[in-house]
Amino acid sequence: MTPGNNGASPPEDDDPFGYLYADGQANGAQPPSGGYGYPNSVSRVRAVGERQYGQPQQQTAQYGQYGQPTAPQQGAYGQPNPTYAAPEAFPGGGGGPTVRQHSAQGGGGRGGGPNTKGLLIGAVAVVAAVVIGIAVAMANGDSGTDDKNQASDQASTSASASANASPSESSTSEVAEDLPTIDAKALKLGGTALLASDVQGARADGGIYVNNLNNQGASVTWTVNGIPSDGAYTLFAHYSAAGEDQSMTLTINGKKFGSPISMKNYANAADGDFAKGWTTTYSYPTLTKGTNTISISCESGDKCDVLLDQLWLKEGQVKE
Repeated sequence: MTPGNNGASPPEDDDPFGYLYADGQANGAQPPSGGYGYPNSVSRVRAVGERQYGQPQQQTAQYGQYGQPTAPQQGAYGQPNPTYAAPEAFPGGGGGPTVRQHSAQGGGGRGGGPNTKGLLIGAVAVVAAVVIGIAVAMANGDSGTDDKNQASDQASTSASASANASPSESSTSEVAEDLPTIDAKALKLGGTALLASDVQGARADGGIYVNNLNNQGASVTWTVNGIPSDGAYTLFAHYSAAGEDQSMTLTINGKKFGSPISMKNYANAADGDFAKGWTTTYSYPTLTKGTNTISISCESGDKCDVLLDQLWLKEGQVKE
């Protein structure tokens, strides 16, 4: 092989590096005009800091030679065209600051994104407020429901009590109010009985009372209407006794009733002091429904020195 033979010899005898040897130089071998020691190669050697990264390559005017560079091509529509200088281009050989561009829709790095921790705290606070509100509403609702149920129960109890009231209980209160009272001047007098008003203390209308009963056959009779039902009643008598205790015969519907009605000197009035001796006695006769006749008379064995001004009835056996 002949070094540097660049024409007559076949390709396998052609030594591209013949110009480096003495015999090649003697045969007229010349270094190639291109770069990197290869014939017809294109040299792309650049000085340090000359190349601009991120820009389109410049086209040479002629193959294998340096020419006037053409204008750089513009990037595609809508695409950024950032310029990045090589680190060696900055003074001191160190790398200069680079420019990071973030998209307008949020970016990476600290402080660039949303405050997720704050959002999480806010969401937890909203949920807690809703839960508290529901609990309070349920408590108030349960409280309001309990009050309504209690009022309803009370109303039902009252209605039930009214419905279950027995007729006798209802009639008792009505009888106690409606059973009559009679004064002395309305009584039917018999025998020696007379009306008078000179002794003070009588409760009957006008202070009138029945006198002169201390004679056998003297009597007062009361025909009472409106007795609601058969049964036991209490007959009250307002009278005055002075000195010794007295008693008189009680007759119900024409029949003598038990023992005489007691007319004791409960006021402890002195003999003859009838103004001080006013008091009340009672007996328990049995009456029938409707009209009944009640008589108090002075019979054999009775002591009848009393003044009598009022009679009244109450249903049942009571003491006042």
